[in-house]
Amino acid sequence: MQEKILILGSSGQIGTDLVETLRQKYGSENVVASDLREPAAHILESGPFEQVDATDRARLEEVVSKHGITQIYHLVAMLSATAEKMPMKGWDLNMESLFHTLEMLREKQFNRLYWPSSIAAFGPTTPKQDTPQSTVMDPGTVYGISKLSGELWCDYYFKKYGCDVRSLRYTGLISYKTEPGGGTTDYAVDIFHKAKKDGSYECYLAEDTALPMMYMPDAIKATIGIMEAPAEQVKVRTSYNLAAFSFTPKQLAEAIQKELPDFKISYNVDSRNAIALGWPQSIDDKVAQQDWGWKPDYSLEEMVKEMLEKV
Repeated sequence: MQEKILILGSSGQIGTDLVETLRQKYGSENVVASDLREPAAHILESGPFEQVDATDRARLEEVVSKHGITQIYHLVAMLSATAEKMPMKGWDLNMESLFHTLEMLREKQFNRLYWPSSIAAFGPTTPKQDTPQSTVMDPGTVYGISKLSGELWCDYYFKKYGCDVRSLRYTGLISYKTEPGGGTTDYAVDIFHKAKKDGSYECYLAEDTALPMMYMPDAIKATIGIMEAPAEQVKVRTSYNLAAFSFTPKQLAEAIQKELPDFKISYNVDSRNAIALGWPQSIDDKVAQQDWGWKPDYSLEEMVKEMLEKV
């Protein structure tokens, strides 16, 4: 059967790349981009687009029915730093949009749902190094609380109703295609823009704040990989740990300086550092490797080279 895919939140950091990759793979006419805001011109020109508010269930059902959708990639979320400024709005957006898609899946309006979690679902008492798949989860942000809650609801809908929901815990993501979107890890995108434009960057995290990160092509590979895996291989229905590399702002700056020797970094630490300190520094993703064959392609050095070429 030909899959018909809807991407909610297609104009965001992950959505932009995912639309392009899925259209190449499944055919442009079979991948419907959707967001509240219009996408980049090349997304609009290369296939169908629908303006959708993911908290409007009637509109969601209309689009799913109109296009005969079989799979939804649900990427709509208010990210960590933004949600801390408006907690109730962040909670409502993140949870209401998830419940609409879970209920539609339960009613068999489509067949398979992808919903991403995040390392923000962990917390200050989670083991910081090689954070295991199953561990203490005590998030300290609205975003993290919504992600942990969402993981448990996805697992519930799988166990209670047999809903085919799949999820990954994203680390910080680095991409040259879209501007940062209000996340705590956004410095690792912004730094490349400033390095090329100004030759310097003022970082809001402390120089030794380590975080697990991933280059966008690997995140897209993992996202499509888990959705294409046979159902019996997807044994975790909360969310899978995912990893590529970890670094501090100082280590990232040093990697950039190997390519741009005159680059300078300075520090002006703000509230985002406290958020980052509550998250893991490195992730153990053995379970994803064993269950459905996950493996990243990019090292830190390869990512830095490519980012500086393409930003």
